[in-house]
Amino acid sequence: MDMLTSPEFWLAVGQIIMIDILLGGDNAVVIALACRKLPDAQRTKGIIWGTIGAIVLRVVLIFFALTLLKLPYLKLVGAILLLWIGIKLLVPEDEDEHGNIQASDKLWAAVKTVILADLVMSVDNVIAIAGAAEGAGGGHQMPLVIFGLLVSIPIIVWGSQLVIKLMDRFPLIITLGGMLLGWIAGTMALSDPAVLPRLAPGQSAAPALWHYGAGVVGALAVLVVGRLMAMRAAAASR
Repeated sequence: MDMLTSPEFWLAVGQIIMIDILLGGDNAVVIALACRKLPDAQRTKGIIWGTIGAIVLRVVLIFFALTLLKLPYLKLVGAILLLWIGIKLLVPEDEDEHGNIQASDKLWAAVKTVILADLVMSVDNVIAIAGAAEGAGGGHQMPLVIFGLLVSIPIIVWGSQLVIKLMDRFPLIITLGGMLLGWIAGTMALSDPAVLPRLAPGQSAAPALWHYGAGVVGALAVLVVGRLMAMRAAAASR
C-alpha cells in the first residue's frame, strides 16, 4: 500500500506512539487506582477493558478534532494549547491530581471509572495526536490515529511503569518529548486554513524552509519557557 511506504506515515506513527507514552503516564496511574480493589482474577480484565474503552473513546474524539482542525484559526488555538502542554511537561507537578479516583471491587464499575477519568484527562493527548496525524497529509489521518493508538495499547498497559521509571532516570526523554510537542505546534499553526493561503498562495503545504523553521521555533519556545518556569518553580519551593 502507498500509505505503508510513505515516510511521513511512519514518522507520524512514531510521533503518536511517543506522545501517548509521554502523556500516557496518567493512564497508568488511573488504571492502577481504579482497579486496585478488584480481585486478582479480574484485575487484568479491568485493565484491558478499561484501556480498550479509553482508546476507542479517544479515536472518536480525535476524529472530531481532525474535522474541526479544518476550520480557520482552530489550528492556531490547537498550536497554542500544544505549546502549553509541552511546557507543562517540563515543569514538575507538586499536587496529586489523582486523589479523587475511586477504586471499585466490581469489574465494570472499575472499567467505567477508567474510561470516564481518561475522557477528562485526554484533551492533551487528543490535540497532540491530531496534530501529529495532520503532518501525514492526504487521507492517512484516521488510519494513522487508529494504528498509532493500537500500537500504544500494550505500551500503556504493560510498559507505562517502566517508561515512567526511565523518565525519572533520564529527564532528557521528557525534555525531548516536550520539544516534539512544540515542533508539532509550530508546523500545525503554519498549516492553518487562515495562515497557509497568505503564506503560500495556491499551495497545499507551506514551503519546506517555513515548515521546518516553524517547527524549530515551536520546539525552542517549549524548551526555553519550560526551563524558565521550572527554575522559577524550584526557586519558589525553597
